[in-house]
Amino acid sequence: MEILSVENLCKNYEKFALKNVSFSLDQGFIMGFIGRNGAGKTTTLKSMMRLVHPNSGTVTILGKNFAEDEFYCKQKIGFVLGGVDYYPKKKLKTITNVTKRFFPEWDDEKYQSLLNRFDLDSEKRIDELSAGMRVKYSLALALSHNAELLILDEPTSGLDPVSRDDLLCLFQDLIEDGEHSILFSTHITSDLEKCADFITYIKNGEIIACTDKDTFIETYRLVQGPVEELNPNLSSKLIGVRKHKFGFEALIKTIDLPMVAGIEVSAANLEAIMVHIERE
Repeated sequence: MEILSVENLCKNYEKFALKNVSFSLDQGFIMGFIGRNGAGKTTTLKSMMRLVHPNSGTVTILGKNFAEDEFYCKQKIGFVLGGVDYYPKKKLKTITNVTKRFFPEWDDEKYQSLLNRFDLDSEKRIDELSAGMRVKYSLALALSHNAELLILDEPTSGLDPVSRDDLLCLFQDLIEDGEHSILFSTHITSDLEKCADFITYIKNGEIIACTDKDTFIETYRLVQGPVEELNPNLSSKLIGVRKHKFGFEALIKTIDLPMVAGIEVSAANLEAIMVHIERE
């Protein structure tokens, strides 16, 4: 069943615009939302949640129009926006007691288990937590009201490798029942390679790819060779060419591989694909 549908979402600012952003996600899957800083990831998430009002477009959660049934939709979403701070001098238990009042399906038992898993002390104040621990606390709140869709903006930012891996394992555990889904933006592409099922790529406010992760990666190859091989026909097919004293390196679509006969070809990963696409 489709848990999230975004159709033709637009948001206009003086120097930036989201342009007909569309993608969808089914229950039981994880989607990574990627793009460089300023590409429109956070603006998209804020527009979806109506933290900023989009100029046009439709967001549907479990078949309900978000704009028409906002309360229902927000009950079904656990939302963690990067860069949001709580009252620094308040204890975690105080903030939790306020937060839980907004969610009829709040689960105290699940909340306590998440505090234990994340090694969080409810008696601590926010300003006593590291940046990584604040992320974990945000996730504990988001996961404790039986949300079926998690929407997360840079959730692994600031976490050490062990904590990041634990979080990714938690994501995978969460979707195993086939009823929960996760949409999260990140710059740490290795995290997506570990856990994402789908990739949505945004560039300059427009979606340039939305497909399953393996298909997205298999769409491209890395090529490198001597600069003398850069004839006009080949150059027209290359993406994000970088020249150096030893030759050149670039990205090419797999369907164009016959153009590079005799040139070294290797598999691409998400980071390499993103780097070369953003050079264009």
